[in-house]
Amino acid sequence: MTSTALSADGQKLLFTEARTFHAWQKKPVEISTLHKLYDLMKWAPTSLNSQPAHFVFLTTDAAKARLVPFLLAGNVDQTKAAPVTVIVAYDTRFHEHLPKTFPAVPTMKDVFEKNPAVAEQAAFRNGSMQGGYFILAARALGLDTCGMSGFDNAAVDKEFFPDGRFKSNFLCNIGYGDAGKLHPRGHRHGFDIACKIL
Repeated sequence: MTSTALSADGQKLLFTEARTFHAWQKKPVEISTLHKLYDLMKWAPTSLNSQPAHFVFLTTDAAKARLVPFLLAGNVDQTKAAPVTVIVAYDTRFHEHLPKTFPAVPTMKDVFEKNPAVAEQAAFRNGSMQGGYFILAARALGLDTCGMSGFDNAAVDKEFFPDGRFKSNFLCNIGYGDAGKLHPRGHRHGFDIACKIL
């Protein structure tokens, strides 16, 4: 497959006109759409094809009620209003899947097994990258998003991942945003501030 540039409309959808929403339309996100979202995101690159990200979709009031006590106050109302809240987490034992996902180097599973600190770092880094692609995939499907910190990670992990295998990274509300409640768009740094060419 030969790479071609994404159209201007596609670039607008994913980047230049995409916004972070804090208010939501009362329009549900279908479960089938969540499947499509993951099936699109799963093609994102990760080192060694490690794929450590783990997504927990909270789609009901009861599910969100388990999360709400651990949110900072400013995130409560928008999370309750969002059609879906996603716990974007990572698998600390992702390397157990490497014989299937990265068979080219059979010894890699043992490398991570013997170095849990290295495994943790790799899981967090690659899971974070997958989380970014998750937001882009949501936008590509016509959904709006709001990635969030502002919660007690340890408490969320105890509630949702009590066996300790998975760890929360960030939260992401998804749905159909209420554009009438957007704030003016924030400043973005120019190339000269954010970049250097050597």
